[in-house]
Amino acid sequence: MSPGTVYLVGAGPGDPELLTLKAYRLLRRCDALVYDALVPQALLELVPEHCERHFVGKRRGHHSVPQPSTNAVLVQLAQQHQCIVRLKGGDPFLFGRGGEEAAHLAAHGVAVQVVPGITAGIAAPAYAGIPITHRQAGSCVTFVTGHEEIDKQRPGVDWRGLARSSDGLVIYMGLHNLRRISEELQLGGLAADTPAAVIQEGTVKGQRLLISCLGQLADQVEAEDFSSPSIVVVGQVVLQRVASCAPAPADASMPLPLPS
Repeated sequence: MSPGTVYLVGAGPGDPELLTLKAYRLLRRCDALVYDALVPQALLELVPEHCERHFVGKRRGHHSVPQPSTNAVLVQLAQQHQCIVRLKGGDPFLFGRGGEEAAHLAAHGVAVQVVPGITAGIAAPAYAGIPITHRQAGSCVTFVTGHEEIDKQRPGVDWRGLARSSDGLVIYMGLHNLRRISEELQLGGLAADTPAAVIQEGTVKGQRLLISCLGQLADQVEAEDFSSPSIVVVGQVVLQRVASCAPAPADASMPLPLPS
C-alpha cells in the first residue's frame, strides 16, 4: 500500500462551530487522528469509531510531546493508513509548527495537504467585539509570538522596532513574557497609555476580557489572575470595541449536530 496523505487541519480557535466544512469532512472519514491540547472535545467526537487517536499536545508547565516525536508519529501513521488528520488549534501555518511538519513529511515522501483554520488572533478579539483593523485606528496589524523557541541563538522579535512600525499588535502566547514585552514596546516609543486588551480562552465558555493600557497591563493581568491561552491586542483599535456585536462564547464540550 502506498503511503497515505497527512492533512494538516486547522481546528479553529475553540468554538467548535468555527470549524471549516472541509475540515469537518476529513474528520468524519479519517483513519488516524493526531491532535493538540487546545482542540475542542466536540471535534474529537466527530471521527469514526475505527479511527486511531494520538494526543501530542504541548502546554507550558506541563509534560509535552517533543516535536521530533510528533514528526515521527505522522510518518509512521502514513505507512499504515490512507487518511491521517493532524488537527491543530487555530491555523496550522500560523504559530502552529505546521510548516515544520509539512517539510518533515515531504522529506520522507509523504503527501501533505493543508486545510487552513480560523486563527485565535482574529477570532478572539472578534468575540470580544474588537476589530483588529479599523480605518480610523489602524491600517496595518502585526501577528507576533510572545514565546520563542528556547534553542534560538538570539530572540527574533524586535519589539522596539514593532512599536515604531505597526499600528496594532496581536500577540500570541505572550502572557508569560508580558512585562518584558510591555517594557520593550515602551522603550520603542509606544506611550504607556496605549490601549491594550487581553482575551483569555477566546470564543469559548469561560472567555474573559481585560481592557487596560500598555503601562498597566502586566500588573492588571497578574492582579486579576489571567492565564493562558490568551491573546493580547495592543493599539488604538482596542478603543473601537463594540460590545454589542460580539458573539456569545460557545461550549467547546457540547457535541456538534451531525447532518442526517
